Amino acid sequence: MEQIHRPQWMSDESVKDIDIRKLEFIQELHDNSKGSSQKELMMKLMPKLKYAKEQGLLLSLKEVQTAIAAIKKYSTPEELEQIDKVLNKVKEQKKSASVN
Repeated sequence: MEQIHRPQWMSDESVKDIDIRKLEFIQELHDNSKGSSQKELMMKLMPKLKYAKEQGLLLSLKEVQTAIAAIKKYSTPEELEQIDKVLNKVKEQKKSASVN
C-alpha cells in the first residue's frame, strides 16, 4: 500500500473531524500560493474555489478557523507571513464585495 505524505498539521488532533478531502484542498491552496503575487494568487484561487463549491469541499467558518490554527502551529515564520497576507487579501475582497 502506498504511503501518502501529509503535512504535520493534517495529523493534528484539532482537525481530526474535518473531511480529509477538505484538508487536502486547503493544503493544495497553500502549496499553490507560495511565491505568488496577490494578483496571481487571486487568479489561481477563483477557479479552485468554484471547483471546491461544486465538489462540496467548502469549509464552514469553524472548520476554516480550526484548520488555519493547525497550519499556523506547524508553520515557519516565513509561512506565517504568507498566510497572514493571504488572509488579509481575502478579508479585503470580502469587504469590497459587501460594499458593492
